[in-house]
Amino acid sequence: MRTLENFTTIEQMETVTAKLKEMATFVHAETWQDRAKNQTPHCKFGEDGICCKNCSMGPCRITAKASRGVCGADAHAIAGRNYLRTIAAGTSAHSDHAREILHVLHSASRDGNYQVRDEQKLIKLAKEWGVAVDGRDIYDVAHEVAEVGLAEFGKSFGTLRFISRATPERQKVWKEQDIEPRAIDREIATSMHMTNMGNSADAAALLHQGLRTSLSNGWGGSMLGTEITDILFGTPTVWNTEGNLGVLEKDYVNIVVHGHDPAFSEMVVTAGELKELIDYAKSKGAKGINLVGLCCTANEVAMRHGVRMAGNFLQQENVVLTGVVEMMCVDVQCIFPALSVLTECYHTKFVTSSPIARIPGSIYIEFKPETAFEQAKEIIKMAIDNFQNRDASKVYIPDTKQKATVGYPCEQIIKHLDGVANSHVDELGSYRPAIDAIKAGVLRGAVAIVGCNNPRVRADYSHFEIMKELLANDVLIVATGCAAQLATKAGLLQKEAKYLCGAGLRRVCELVDIPPILHMGACVDISRMMLLATGIAKDWGVDTTQIPVVGCAPEWMSEKAVSIANYVVSTGLDVYLGIEPQVKGSSQMMELITEGTRKITGAGYIINTDPHELVKSILDGLEKKRAGLGI
Repeated sequence: MRTLENFTTIEQMETVTAKLKEMATFVHAETWQDRAKNQTPHCKFGEDGICCKNCSMGPCRITAKASRGVCGADAHAIAGRNYLRTIAAGTSAHSDHAREILHVLHSASRDGNYQVRDEQKLIKLAKEWGVAVDGRDIYDVAHEVAEVGLAEFGKSFGTLRFISRATPERQKVWKEQDIEPRAIDREIATSMHMTNMGNSADAAALLHQGLRTSLSNGWGGSMLGTEITDILFGTPTVWNTEGNLGVLEKDYVNIVVHGHDPAFSEMVVTAGELKELIDYAKSKGAKGINLVGLCCTANEVAMRHGVRMAGNFLQQENVVLTGVVEMMCVDVQCIFPALSVLTECYHTKFVTSSPIARIPGSIYIEFKPETAFEQAKEIIKMAIDNFQNRDASKVYIPDTKQKATVGYPCEQIIKHLDGVANSHVDELGSYRPAIDAIKAGVLRGAVAIVGCNNPRVRADYSHFEIMKELLANDVLIVATGCAAQLATKAGLLQKEAKYLCGAGLRRVCELVDIPPILHMGACVDISRMMLLATGIAKDWGVDTTQIPVVGCAPEWMSEKAVSIANYVVSTGLDVYLGIEPQVKGSSQMMELITEGTRKITGAGYIINTDPHELVKSILDGLEKKRAGLGI
């Protein structure tokens, strides 16, 4: 394995962060490091999931002398209720994201702000859902598809449409175990009702509803969000781009888009390319407009436009601390309220755009489909006017940036696999070349690395170490969200990263012309990973729980991550966690999430806070799957 001389190490990233922390001290600003220190030690009852505040008889907490709350709920009931509420909250976030995108599709028109960019995917989805296509205007089809999609949230009968995409074996498991997801909003409402005072106190029943609710996310809200976003803005394709703080430019108007809503960021990116606004920026003394992304919004615009990525979740304050950001534009999810305070120490304007994420101290411009493009132009003009207010004494742009190749949805993966298939013998449009490589032992399997940053652990370290070790052991990685952002920052998304791989994976990368870590998108796009695993299983002729593919969330943080982990487990894939779930105070819940779910879905959690030990567990798990298939 080659050295990391051409890559960015965690130590190098930490040196940059330390310098930016000095900049924060210089302007008397507080950062997440300060706040995390002030919150330490964390509440042990909260960490263990045994604090209940679901009614005003409490709050109650379980101790050695008080083994039950006022109502009689024990540690297992309280931890189970808290866990289910977390799943419901995470499901609501991704699903509401999808609802908004569906409303945008319903408003789309040829002469409006939003158009249909992938007509073929729209037609394919329409046929899947039984929506008439022949002889109809594409926008009539789009509007009916939007209405059918919106009905998935509140329909009174039946189950979600997308579960028919799963393997027949998986559908049978869901039906027999009574975890088929019904209407998305119904599962969330049922979860909240079950956890209301005086209802379910059975940990197993609470987890059961958690699995069903999570499926309404992965095979409902998230999958809807991904599909409709592709229809509106185009299915992602492969782009060469760059990542890390070095993408900020001293002589340009720097605008950062941050959050998760592509309807917002797409308009800002489109407006930022207008010649009239670029000329206006030049008239104000800048060389042009430099628009970059943060967090999952960065993933969305990178894989559709090649927009450069400034970093992941814990980089959001660092971006401002460079002193060269004229504007931070945010939409929803994973946004620090602290940004409004931090930006007051700089010239940076902090713009919020959604009623879902109102933050005191921000400039609030509510984005609406009918006026989105004009609003985007207004925002960019505001940023340009702010360029002259930059304070040179507060400027520090790190020189760290790496090349990255991004944009590998399932369609692109199959396209690349078709390039190495023998069309005279092999069926095109399948995952069979990848399956053959796994069967031959060239690849040991694949790991989907997803999730967040978490200040409770060394930032990005677990992602980095796990990725390096898996690559060296011939394990292909697919990544989304902040995990994909770390791979970008480190240089692991460039094709040259093949030199960090074992001989088998390196050969695959060369033949298929891919990097060893495939960027599949934002956190909502983990639904793509479910379809990838399902496609592999179908082409193999087995169920998803049998294939050597697993999930891993080394530094998860958000409630969304808990919902995601549960729908991955429900899909039959083991999930390896580097942060302990907040249920340790209940032996029943710990047993249920690690072993109990295996009796329901065939998969469960493996938890280890040591990334190197977690890799050993992953490799052992992949080998067991291989042995089960006789390879």
